[in-house]
Amino acid sequence: MAQLGLIGLGKMGFNMRERLRAAGHEVVGYDRNPDVTDSTSLEDMVSKLDGPRIVWIMVPAGEPTRQTVAELGNLLSEGDLVIDGGNSKYTDDRINADLLATKKIGYLDCGVSGGVWGKDNGYGLMVGGAASDVEKAMPIFDALRPEGPRDEGFSHAGAVGSGHYAKMIHNGIEYGMMQAFAEGFELLEAAKVVENVPAVIKGWQRGTVVRSWLLDLLVRALDEDPELDDLEGYVEDSGEGRWTLEEAINNAVPAPVISAALFARFASRQEDSAAMRAVAALRNQFGGHAVKKVQ
Repeated sequence: MAQLGLIGLGKMGFNMRERLRAAGHEVVGYDRNPDVTDSTSLEDMVSKLDGPRIVWIMVPAGEPTRQTVAELGNLLSEGDLVIDGGNSKYTDDRINADLLATKKIGYLDCGVSGGVWGKDNGYGLMVGGAASDVEKAMPIFDALRPEGPRDEGFSHAGAVGSGHYAKMIHNGIEYGMMQAFAEGFELLEAAKVVENVPAVIKGWQRGTVVRSWLLDLLVRALDEDPELDDLEGYVEDSGEGRWTLEEAINNAVPAPVISAALFARFASRQEDSAAMRAVAALRNQFGGHAVKKVQ
């Protein structure tokens, strides 16, 4: 049995705690929500852990994570280990690791995929850091990853930063896959050749080359709302898609699918696009094409 301190008990962190406990591990959680926390403060959480301690962070990326790492640096001891399992940008990891290294505290970055279904299905894990620290935390990783061969749900990607880098690229790929399914759905709906669009998409779940968990989730959504009329077509992005494109530019790697998927999300937030008004005006100017005036 392993022992873990877990900071952040939101949608992901709460379910991770449940999965770890079901596997027989002891988890002492901390969250500012008194309804879910196991401790009253970070200091209280650390005091309940036996050394050498392992503490996993699941808080929003950026300043909240950096502040948490800094505070842990003042609470933990030599030989302890911190794991950032959030969606931090990989460039933050070296800063965090160097800060903790001054206290001889280890650091791992862990990209986590699995969403709200991870509690039952397990989480795909991509880890960056020293091999000795990875080995120290392996009982935790084994409990969180999906059942089956370890190398099909867990990877030691390389040095500090590589885990979050791998997760960043993973999410960029996810953007493109989601956009492809979305565009296919819209085309099926618009053409009116197919009479039962949800049935066709459901029929892709077995035997076809596009079968996937994302397809299964789309089928689930269509079962609940066959035309998706209950939703607004407004889509946020959490940062990883933008970072992936930055890396594509930095490394001169063409990424047209991922870039188009990200820009489609930007377009979804525009109630009235100045760019498209300009396109309409230009078509009217050079070709006399009809335009729609504001009512």
